[in-house]
Formats: sequence, C-alpha cells, structure tokens
Amino acid sequence: MSKISTFLWYNTQAPEAAAFYVSLFPDAELLATDERSARFRLGGQLYVAFNGGDYFRLNPAVSIMVDCPTQPEIDSLWERLLAGGGQESRCGWLIDRFGLSWQVAPVALLAATIGSSDPQKAQRSTAAMMTMTKLDIATLEKA
Repeated sequence: MSKISTFLWYNTQAPEAAAFYVSLFPDAELLATDERSARFRLGGQLYVAFNGGDYFRLNPAVSIMVDCPTQPEIDSLWERLLAGGGQESRCGWLIDRFGLSWQVAPVALLAATIGSSDPQKAQRSTAAMMTMTKLDIATLEKA
C-alpha cells in the first residue's frame, strides 16, 4: 500500500519548524533531519518539511487542524503556536512564525453545533464563531 504524507515547503527553516512542531505535542516524533529537510510525525500523520527556497510559499489554503477537547488545551496550543512571531486570524485559525496555517478548534463541539441539523442553532453558532479569533467553547455552547 502507498504511504501518504504531507509535504511542507519552506524557504530556509524546515528543520527548525519540524523541531518546533514536534515540541508541541506529546505523541510527536522527529524521524530524520538534515540541513535541508526533516521528517516528523504529529498525531500519527507523517510530514516532510523541505527547504526549497522562496519559489513557493505556504498559504492558508492548506492548514493543519488540531482537535482540542478542552478550552485550556485550545488556549495553551494557541499561545505556543503564536510564540515568536505568529499571527492570529479568524475563526480559530492562525499562522505560525514559519508561515504554516493552523486551525485550533474543538472539532467535536463544532460538528455538534455548526453542523447541527437545527438550522437556527447552526446559524447562531456560526455567527458566534465568526466574531472570534481564538475559539471559546463556552461562548459557542451558549449560542
């Protein structure tokens, strides 16, 4: 069977980015690294980071989504991903200091509210989410 991995193109910081990502998650591991590339695993998913120069750039069209079950997990991961120059976006999205987009969200809660079969509940939850930068579980639950 074929092996599938996500390939991330960086200008010059691939090994540094990989080491940073691995430091964020307890089950992550750095598999191999050299001056131009790194292979690592996050949440069971394989990634390859490569220094390819400035020909291509990461952009928010592709992001890594992290399902955080509690608000303290959301808060902690959010702050660590922003450390060193990251940028907040909207609706639980941010861009880390290396240019990679992340979605830090209570996915199970979002599926139960925004994906709800109750159109009014889905509309209220979506409206609440659209006002947020970092997602707040209590506010989404109230909506």
